Amino acid sequence: MAKAGDTLLCKPLSYMNASGEGICAAARFYKVPATAVLVVLDDMALPLGKLRLRARGSSGGHNGLESIIQSFGTEEVPRLRVGIGPPEKRESVSHVLGRFAPDEMPQIRQALDRAVEAIVTAQRDGLAAAMNAFNV
Repeated sequence: MAKAGDTLLCKPLSYMNASGEGICAAARFYKVPATAVLVVLDDMALPLGKLRLRARGSSGGHNGLESIIQSFGTEEVPRLRVGIGPPEKRESVSHVLGRFAPDEMPQIRQALDRAVEAIVTAQRDGLAAAMNAFNV
């Protein structure tokens, strides 16, 4: 685990549905407020490859984000949602845990590159600047 400025960089070691416990514990240890944590998550409600940055809000039905909100005790947790599109022929769990189709790979690679740019922009210039640049 590393700390860069006021931004905590970590890789989850728990199940997604309980991710709030580890993230909140790490944030407390490094004395990082919930408002300085940027959660990156998949979102079936967004079209494949679309990004949406928000400073706060509900979980929108995402169990991992709900765990994070409950652990911090606030909805004031910035998040970057990366659209994976809705499931077409398979159930939600298989869609989320499955692989992207070969024809979706260029679009998801581009989205991940843009997500990295959004994270860097948020870290360097602030969340509002990143939202203005990437929420199009």
